[in-house]
Amino acid sequence: MSYKVLYAEDEPTLAQIISEGLRSSGYDVFLAKDGQHALEEFKRNPPDICVLDIMMPLKDGYALAEDIRRLKSNIPILFLSAKSMSQDVITGFKSGGNDYMRKPFDMGELLIRMEALLARLGSSADKTETVLSHRKFGGCKLDTVKQQLKTPKDSYTLSYKETELLILLLSHRNVLLERQVPLLKIWGDDSFYNARSMDVFMSHLRKMLKDDPDIQLMSIRGAGYKLIF
Repeated sequence: MSYKVLYAEDEPTLAQIISEGLRSSGYDVFLAKDGQHALEEFKRNPPDICVLDIMMPLKDGYALAEDIRRLKSNIPILFLSAKSMSQDVITGFKSGGNDYMRKPFDMGELLIRMEALLARLGSSADKTETVLSHRKFGGCKLDTVKQQLKTPKDSYTLSYKETELLILLLSHRNVLLERQVPLLKIWGDDSFYNARSMDVFMSHLRKMLKDDPDIQLMSIRGAGYKLIF
């Protein structure tokens, strides 16, 4: 059974390209050309994940996400937008978004992020809502409930922030995790103090992950981080 995607986008050419890409990857896609139409379809035929543009007629993506959250509190919501200012990203997360991608974007990265959101927050094969508590990657295993990381050499107890950072890194496997994303989702703002604090937590994770030589946590100066395996 394929996952159902509610895709809201008012730009016809982009909407067609992304819809075709999602369908060719096995998703069942419903395309809405404005926010109001998307909300009506959500009520009629609830999807498994929402991919929302922000600047749309009748109802923008922020307002649409807030309405969707009131109807189904834990459905994955991913924003796609040309709006790239820090405040735009903050508003996206505050309105209920789980992830935020700036246009233009790579179709492969979109698919990876959707798969990660569905694994964390989405429905299982029988559409029962669940959150996966165990994540295996390389020779490591992360227990998100117990906040424990097992590597080929040792077992570590993680802090809440370390656990959330690792979950975000895993959801962006082999692609750049921009610095703003974890700062806004976990710390709540991208102040200088919080940025330095995040760097310390990333350093702790890097030391633990060195137990597996096939895993690399890279710092991309001025841009963010990349978990490669």
